[in-house]
Amino acid sequence: MSTERPDNDVTGPRRRRPPLAVASVAAAVLLAGGGGAYWASAASGDGGAADSGAADRKSAPLLALDASADGPGSTSPDSRTSPDSPPPGIAPGEPDPGGPPVIYRASGELPDGPDEAAVHHARGTVASADVARLAKALGIPGTPRTEGTSWVVGDDDGPGALLKVTKQAPGTWTFARTTTPKPCEPGTMCANGASEPGGDPVSEKAAKAAAVPVLKAAGQDDAALNAGQLMGDVRVVNADPKIDGLPTYGWSTGVQVGPDGKVTGGSGHLKALEKGDTYPAVGADEALKQLNAASRGKGDAGRDIGGCATPVPHQGEPKPSDPQCVPSNGKRAPVEQTVEDAVFGLALNYVDGRQTLVPSWLFTVRQAPGGPEHTVTQVAVDPKFIEKPDAPTPSGDRKVTSYGADGRTLEVTFWGGVCSTYTASAKESAGQVRISVTEKPQEGKKACIMIAKELTRTVTLEQPLGDRTVIDAASGGAVPRT
Repeated sequence: MSTERPDNDVTGPRRRRPPLAVASVAAAVLLAGGGGAYWASAASGDGGAADSGAADRKSAPLLALDASADGPGSTSPDSRTSPDSPPPGIAPGEPDPGGPPVIYRASGELPDGPDEAAVHHARGTVASADVARLAKALGIPGTPRTEGTSWVVGDDDGPGALLKVTKQAPGTWTFARTTTPKPCEPGTMCANGASEPGGDPVSEKAAKAAAVPVLKAAGQDDAALNAGQLMGDVRVVNADPKIDGLPTYGWSTGVQVGPDGKVTGGSGHLKALEKGDTYPAVGADEALKQLNAASRGKGDAGRDIGGCATPVPHQGEPKPSDPQCVPSNGKRAPVEQTVEDAVFGLALNYVDGRQTLVPSWLFTVRQAPGGPEHTVTQVAVDPKFIEKPDAPTPSGDRKVTSYGADGRTLEVTFWGGVCSTYTASAKESAGQVRISVTEKPQEGKKACIMIAKELTRTVTLEQPLGDRTVIDAASGGAVPRT
């Protein structure tokens, strides 16, 4: 039988599997990019849908992946930010979400990966003792106290150190140490102090040594470390944990070490993840096809038949070359990027409103030879086990900007006009509450002042909100709590 694969623009040749299924073949793979490095454990298996004999596959519920505003796949440069930071800017070589579609081509054969893998959830609450252990490792005296929905240790008024940990899983924590003095009291005279002067960054070895006690207290002492990132004279140690033997993406802990060798800041998650349902997994070839199909879907409407609208050169002049030229219909042509490696792991997604690590392929991608690398992730769960998204919300619905909660009562805030009637409703599930605000113009008003104002509406839930995430139906994003 011929082993040739049909011609396509997705993958290189696929390796031939042995005649007999191999139960498990562990392969240690080190990926080192512009700012991240981790060890990965891969297992051989069927890259497509799994057989029906595997335990619990048929009983696993559909995976309710929340829609991402970033479009197909998840792409991010190998640079790290705080879990509470806004999304980073577009890194060199990283595709622009608002730009042309991206076509990914594999530079060689891609692995099959395991037959199945489990999701991992963040559930429950963070105990005071866990916060005290982390505070001790950071050198912060005091007992954890409650402020709103967080544990707090330290002083947030003036110079000192402050640790904040959200009580609800995943226990997102942030730490900052400052030497900036308190401002002078009105009518008094005081010295005009300043922050301690900077210096040269410590070595990577010294930074890792300083970070180890903190990572151990956070339950990530076995994580792969990378200390190549610098922020001025501060060296950042990024720790990517292995969970269930797989590398993770989007679940990093960052520890900042100053030029004096002391930890000056950091962020991460304190609550350990729990293993959830197991799902059949697809191979890297199939995942890459899905990624390309989604990317093409974004750009099909703008596909140009007549080619790029580039100026005609004068006689004797060379023809201009622009890889991102603008076709005659105003849409740019697809951009090609090369997949240089693929590792099976767990990537951060939102499932039914909760942060969840989902089995995914982590593709190492480069746009041009010698250019910077970035990572693109694609969910590896068999599509038959992924719940289809709800129909789009009518465009007339209003975006919810914030909410307040008291037991079963939600007070939602949004911007609206003075000449319409607004109704808020909720659709509840185990992990989220989806809020819709519907607008209905008032009848009989022929003329109306075009003015917007901030409005609130109250929704009564069937069950107390608890730790569920509030989702805005109009945008699909999480709503911040006031």
